[in-house]
Amino acid sequence: MGLNRPTGDALAKAMALRTGHAFKDLRLLETALTHSSAVKALTNNERLEFLGDRVLGLIVAELVFHRFPEAREGEIAPRFNALVDARTCAEIGEELELPDFVRADAALKKRMRGSGGNYLADAVEALIAALYLDGGLDVARAFVLRYWEPRLSTVVTKPANPKSELQEWVAKTSDARPEYAIENREGPDHQPVFTVLLKVRGLAPARGKGGSRRAAEEAAATELLLREGVWTMQEGDA
Repeated sequence: MGLNRPTGDALAKAMALRTGHAFKDLRLLETALTHSSAVKALTNNERLEFLGDRVLGLIVAELVFHRFPEAREGEIAPRFNALVDARTCAEIGEELELPDFVRADAALKKRMRGSGGNYLADAVEALIAALYLDGGLDVARAFVLRYWEPRLSTVVTKPANPKSELQEWVAKTSDARPEYAIENREGPDHQPVFTVLLKVRGLAPARGKGGSRRAAEEAAATELLLREGVWTMQEGDA
């Protein structure tokens, strides 16, 4: 929505449809949807994100605990990890259409479009915290159950870690080790873009870009796994 991003009562009405809760404290809602990259913002959602992560964890842990009463810890833990993973949160952020509501740097949004984007995961966790603070645990729980419960049977394990997958694949055929090196860093400090070069002895190098060194390394590992046929596109998009 860009400059037409709703604020005030319009924002409260739009989010009430998506969360099932009418916010009493509109400033709290605005803060939950303000990323640290937002230009001239007086506050951001980092503290709320911290709280929301814990509230989400409690509610999801309670959900899987009661839904799978016969399962052992080792069986429900992977399901829990997948449900609270940043990529699941970002997916729900897309479902909520949060790109239209989150206040963030336009370049950041553009760069992360189509990749989920951690700014969406941050906003979802901050929104959960805002629901908790504004309406209590039952309100936060109702929201989480609305969006996370349908994923309970389809999300089984945490999305694959491309760096770990690459390390394991390489180790099966040789004693080579993946080597990552930062090739370039550009952009301002609050939204850097890293380019990482990945080398594995006996294979052509691969490159990846990301908003952090880790993200760039994962992108490079994913590129190599896809190129070598170890992963399919579906796995790479997990």
